[in-house]
Amino acid sequence: MATTASKRKAAPKARAIANIPEYDVHDLGLAGAGHRRIEWADRQMPVLRRIRERFSREQPLKGERLGACLHITCETANLLRALKAGGADVFACASNPLSTQDDVAAALVKEYAIPIYAIHDENRDTYYSHLRAVLERRPTITMDDGADLVSLLHTEYKDRAEEVRASMEETTTGVIRLRAMEKDHALKIPVVAVNDAQTKHLFDNRYGTGQSTLDGIIRATGILIAGSVVVVGGYGYCGRGIALRARGLGADVIVTEVDPIRALEAAMDGFRVMKMNDAAKVGDVFVTATGDKHVLTSQHFALMKDGAFLANSGHFDVEIDVAYLNDSSKKIDRNITDGVDAYRLSNDRTLYLLGQGRLVNLACAEGHPAQVMDMSFATQALASEWVTKEEQLPVKVHEVPIAIEEEVAGVKLAAMGIKIDTLTAEQRHYLSSWESGT
Repeated sequence: MATTASKRKAAPKARAIANIPEYDVHDLGLAGAGHRRIEWADRQMPVLRRIRERFSREQPLKGERLGACLHITCETANLLRALKAGGADVFACASNPLSTQDDVAAALVKEYAIPIYAIHDENRDTYYSHLRAVLERRPTITMDDGADLVSLLHTEYKDRAEEVRASMEETTTGVIRLRAMEKDHALKIPVVAVNDAQTKHLFDNRYGTGQSTLDGIIRATGILIAGSVVVVGGYGYCGRGIALRARGLGADVIVTEVDPIRALEAAMDGFRVMKMNDAAKVGDVFVTATGDKHVLTSQHFALMKDGAFLANSGHFDVEIDVAYLNDSSKKIDRNITDGVDAYRLSNDRTLYLLGQGRLVNLACAEGHPAQVMDMSFATQALASEWVTKEEQLPVKVHEVPIAIEEEVAGVKLAAMGIKIDTLTAEQRHYLSSWESGT
């Protein structure tokens, strides 16, 4: 049951604001376990730790109010710690109801005095009340994972948009939404597309999503991936990672795509490529990773084998038409095993939906490994510092500066004990000139 600060006398030091609780988490008694989990992740995040140490000395975010809407996990906790060490007044809510680790949320409140608004499996009303709680604290910088916070800022709180210096967006789906807003001239604040940083999409999306998606599927079902036909909807960076990891575990992988270049790439990477209607007839496990809606629909469900598994690795729960399954199934067995619902269709075949159609790696597992989130969150932290140094960024979607990318990659290599060559003066001149020919 959710609790609020009004029911607690031993609240941490946090700024009270009229009409909103100081925090809203499931149970502060879980803080001890959450603290241990956060500290364990911190050991595996050397890049972010180095940034936190520098931030603590230099205080580059002093005076900023930083409101985040992110997955409340032990890795995110270490990002919030770094931002607070940099001098910011930090507060956060969850970007997905099923990804919140209640013990981590409790520890952030009790051990680190960071106001958190997040409860695992919270309903839609609570989710939006938590978004509003963050915006009621009048952030000057925001961080988003899916653009829900920025969308609410542009609708219910549009009169406060001018108070926000900039926002950072963490995921593909959010960047798609924000670029659409920019195209329609609806965007009112500068946004940094952290998702599009090479240190994010090349590693987090590919290696993180690839491993954690398969982890979620295996934890939820216990199935043997080897010998299974795994259908991956979408061959962006997330889809590539999923396809690679599934093949590595011995699956026969099929890729479906709408982009001819990505489809060609998947074929040349050695995967079967076909339309979803054809893949639906032969797949054992289906994983969507497109950022679009209705990738798997009633026409596909009707073609699937009895016992097929449906999983989503896109940010929002719209890629699988869950509403159709709920409205049209003859019988629904909820939670037949943790995180798995069984839907018996009108043709008497049963399909198994994982994690309610939400992000399977967080709904049925614990998300990306800390080592890969280290880079993504280091990029987030440095992007926050960058926007505070800029006089006034233009209102548009910005790329992450290459200097930030190179710093994060360099520190990560050093942490891994890897050394690389550097260009000589002669080589640098050659690459930057046009006079020398063959």
